[in-house]
Amino acid sequence: MTKTADKTAEVIENVEVPTEVTDQFRAVAEKGVEQSKEALSKFATGAEATQKALKSSIETAKAASDELSLKTIAAVRANVEASFSHLEALVAVKSPSEFIELQTAFLRQQVEKTIEQGKEFQAAATKAAEDVSKPIKDVYEKAMKNLKVA
Repeated sequence: MTKTADKTAEVIENVEVPTEVTDQFRAVAEKGVEQSKEALSKFATGAEATQKALKSSIETAKAASDELSLKTIAAVRANVEASFSHLEALVAVKSPSEFIELQTAFLRQQVEKTIEQGKEFQAAATKAAEDVSKPIKDVYEKAMKNLKVA
């Protein structure tokens, strides 16, 4: 078995590969390495951009959440104050017709106020959703452009 191994090693040493083949192989390998480096660089850049976009989205989401919370608190406070004022007015009522008139006016005001508050919340929520998704959307669109170019 050692004779066979020695003979194989001797044959391998004596085989001459044309330099043209090794040069072509080297060129292909170098091109592959270069393409891999370029792909890795693009991936790292994309990952970094995505990380920044996510961070921006999270910060925007927190700010939007804070704004919606403040709007909610303001709406609840306004509704409670209106209810207490209405209750005080009802205590001073002297006739059933005055009671019905006050109650009707209060309900109309509350419905109008609720509609207005709903519109404000909807506008704030829509703006928040757009603001939160914008950085991610921008990164996605840029990535899709880069894929089309490549």
